[in-house]
Formats: sequence, structure tokens, C-alpha cells
Amino acid sequence: MTTNASRHARPRLDAARAALDEASTAAPGEAVEPLSRARALLDVALDEAMAEALLAGSSMRSVAEAAGVAPNTVPPRIARTPALAGYSGPDGRVSAEGVTRARYDRERGTPPPEPTTAVEPLRFRRRT
Repeated sequence: MTTNASRHARPRLDAARAALDEASTAAPGEAVEPLSRARALLDVALDEAMAEALLAGSSMRSVAEAAGVAPNTVPPRIARTPALAGYSGPDGRVSAEGVTRARYDRERGTPPPEPTTAVEPLRFRRRT
């Protein structure tokens, strides 16, 4: 019997675990870098998991709720994933229509289109 975890390789989660292991044995001042690396890897893994949940039929609202993020943050996050990047609009977001198209293409076995725009990762911008 094959489990879901063994069917899907999760290299980012493995790398995040390694970074957390490194942080757990590091001196307090030296734990910052591996913890930051683990956080970045987990963010990417979360984005990919949200994209897969959407492709499996979940709604954006339910995915956002399960991830503990605001619903309006899901479209730009999933636009950075390999599975949905090609369905993003010029604004760097994947709409509900884009998710519907991606589901249809996946059912038919059609590969996703090539992304047309480079999407910047979300960054904190201080208000002035």
C-alpha cells in the first residue's frame, strides 16, 4: 500500500527539517540563519500545498482558512508555484477562473502553460 506521503516527494520539507535540526543544535545566536532558511522553505512548501489543494477541488476560502492566511493572499502565493504560475494574470495573481482552467487542463493531461510574467515574492514594505 502506497501512502500519500510516499507518492509525493517533498524535498522542501526535507530541507526545512534539516534546517530545523541544524537550528536545534546551534548556539542561540547561530540559530537565526537556519531558522530563516527553514521558514522560507516552509513558505514555498505551503504555497505548493495550497496550489495542489485548489487543483484537487478545494475553494480558495477553505484553503486560506486551512493555511491560516487571509483569502486575498492566496492568489499571489499560488501564482509562484510551478503548477499554477502559467495561469496567473498580468497582476501576478491566479483568479478563480485560472484555477478552473488549471483543473480542466490537469484532467485532460495538458501541461500548464509557460508563465508569461515574472512574479516577485511577497516582501514587507514599510509605510512612510
